[in-house]
Amino acid sequence: MASDLPRLKPDPVPEIHPVPEYEAGGALADVYARTKRGLGVPWMGVVAMAFAHYPKFYDNLWTALEPVVGSEAFASACQFLRDTAEAEAAKLDPPRILPRLERIGYGRRELDEIRACNEVFSDGNMPYVLMATVARLLLEGHDWPGQGPLEPRKTPVSAGDRPALMEAHHADPSTAAVYADIRETLGLLFVNTDYRAFARWPSYFAPAWTDLKLAVTGPGYSDAVLTVHRAATDLALALPNPTGLTPGALQTAAREDADLAEVLSVVRLFQWLLPGLAVNVAFLRAQLEQQVSRV
Repeated sequence: MASDLPRLKPDPVPEIHPVPEYEAGGALADVYARTKRGLGVPWMGVVAMAFAHYPKFYDNLWTALEPVVGSEAFASACQFLRDTAEAEAAKLDPPRILPRLERIGYGRRELDEIRACNEVFSDGNMPYVLMATVARLLLEGHDWPGQGPLEPRKTPVSAGDRPALMEAHHADPSTAAVYADIRETLGLLFVNTDYRAFARWPSYFAPAWTDLKLAVTGPGYSDAVLTVHRAATDLALALPNPTGLTPGALQTAAREDADLAEVLSVVRLFQWLLPGLAVNVAFLRAQLEQQVSRV
């Protein structure tokens, strides 16, 4: 059954070819703008940029999703998925980081900026989780039976500002070492946008990652991520499918871009990693919950 979809990390991890937003032009720039506007996010996630490397595949996928993402059903699914990730992260008992940050000089304004940055990803990652899950289900031959109503979402989306990123070529040796540790610990060839945004505050992100790494490599983490993965699968299957996109149609589109196995491997990679990313961002959020005493 599709609802029993296993978590599956491709082996070997495939090479991805995301085109950064600042390099996108013409039709690709339009695709990026439509994606951000539709999802209500201020940045193109690596997942969408990697998918867009396969233009026929991505056009078919996004054409089916575009009328869905503005619906109340999609908004409710994203909220449920976020609530699930935050509940699972809380079970990992994130240690509070605020006292440590206050001791080295962080004030309320800076901490609020970090919280605001976290909110971008706490909220914005959920559409990408659902996108990757729908794509994997279809490419693996599962039907998308969703027949729910397409009622407009009650609260309009607001993308906000795009977070500033600490790109790898800007990182000093200590931050570069953190990035290397993230790649090794998570078994990835790249560092997700979320971490590059948090690294804008290196003296915050280094200890925050140290705490998170202990959770990622500790007991209970795999179960937490699996719970989010299963929730994403159930939610994706229940989303409306107004265009009637079928597995065969998306598979055919993918074959026009590359070998189907190549596209599927990239999709599986992101559908595997994004539930973990959702838990990780929720963990970092929970670290910042305590009230601050400094002004």
